[in-house]
This record gives sequence, C-alpha cells and structure tokens, in this order.
Amino acid sequence: MSRQVFCRKYQQEMEGLAFAPFPGAKGQELFDSVSKQAWQEWLKHQTTLINEKRLNVFEPDAKKFLEEQREKFFNNDETLEKAEGLKPE
Repeated sequence: MSRQVFCRKYQQEMEGLAFAPFPGAKGQELFDSVSKQAWQEWLKHQTTLINEKRLNVFEPDAKKFLEEQREKFFNNDETLEKAEGLKPE
C-alpha cells in the first residue's frame, strides 16, 4: 500500500511521495504535505518556467524565483507566474 498524505494543493488524502524531493527541513515538509501527483505537476510547470524564462538554475536569483513559485503553486496562489508561451489546454 502506498503512503498517503493530506495534499495541501488538492486539500485531500492522496498518494504521497516515495522520498523527500531534497534534503533538509523544506524537503521533509514537502514529503509530508505534497502528493505524488502535485509534485509531478510542479516539475512540469517548473520545467516550463525554466525554459520559457531562460533561467539558469545555478544562479541565486533563479533559485529564489523558483522557490517562491513552488510555494505559490502548492498553495494555489493566484499570483503564480505563467509562462508567456503556455497555451491553455
């Protein structure tokens, strides 16, 4: 049986991640409160942002931007950045 978490994005019990997405307290927080589905959706959105905005993920400003966007994504914040070239499905 898969591990269940109360997903903060979808506000319901869902299948959780198999392991923390990165080390430290923030990784543990995401492990405890984000579903596998929401994490996969974030990775897709993050890749779109990186590509569309031509971000260098090794630069501190880009890392900070992506961290802010990740929090907005999981909290369903309406100010979440959208990629300019992204067409609604």
